[in-house]
Amino acid sequence: MNLILFEAQELGKTLSRRDERTIHLLKVLHKKAGDTFEAGILNEGCGTGTIEKIGIDGSLLFSLEVQAPPLPRLPIRLAVGFPRPIQIRRLLRDLSSLGVEAVDLFGTELGEKSYRDTKLLTDGGARAALIEGAAQSRDTTIPDLNVYGNLENWLRERPWETADDPAPLLIAADNVRAGGAMSRMEYTRRPVVIAIGSERGWSDRERDMLEATGFLRLSLGSRALRTETACIAAAIIAIEKIGELG
Repeated sequence: MNLILFEAQELGKTLSRRDERTIHLLKVLHKKAGDTFEAGILNEGCGTGTIEKIGIDGSLLFSLEVQAPPLPRLPIRLAVGFPRPIQIRRLLRDLSSLGVEAVDLFGTELGEKSYRDTKLLTDGGARAALIEGAAQSRDTTIPDLNVYGNLENWLRERPWETADDPAPLLIAADNVRAGGAMSRMEYTRRPVVIAIGSERGWSDRERDMLEATGFLRLSLGSRALRTETACIAAAIIAIEKIGELG
């Protein structure tokens, strides 16, 4: 936890001793009353927090001064066929940490239907994973998270289209009859949208829909990757291609 993140409504309130941020500050960082720490307000900015008081019950009262605006999110939208529920939390955490702008989840024809029933999307677990990723990367914003019934609905909605941004580069990761490799793409200043199928990949019908919408089918190499591995690899390649890696 490189940055202690708070919601705006938590300011001025006491953190319980069971709060993971209290535990991290007092048990991991060994902070005491009067000590400062790196902190931020979700969707606002980052700065310095101060431990004002530690209660006899182990609770913690803090203050926070915002000193810098949040990091800009990168113009990358990553859409993925529902992975295994155990992978979703890790995937959302890591994509948030990498700074992508949006994450879309949708069902695919070859994907396991039961994966869509994960409680992470309704019990706050998905949002907690996004916040965890932001804190890891010292950021105070999180990606937009959206869920669609299937690829067809996502393509029809075209959530990547905005009035202000230039037309994005549309990429579908696919090792079957790929028209090139993501690693060999030219550098671009356009936003990037990357679609990644479920563990069993795309159906032929889905490939036709993606191509009809303007997606380039590009490979991530010759190896078969887990869904979450493919997502992280694709995101990092995109970050490098828009000039934000180094």
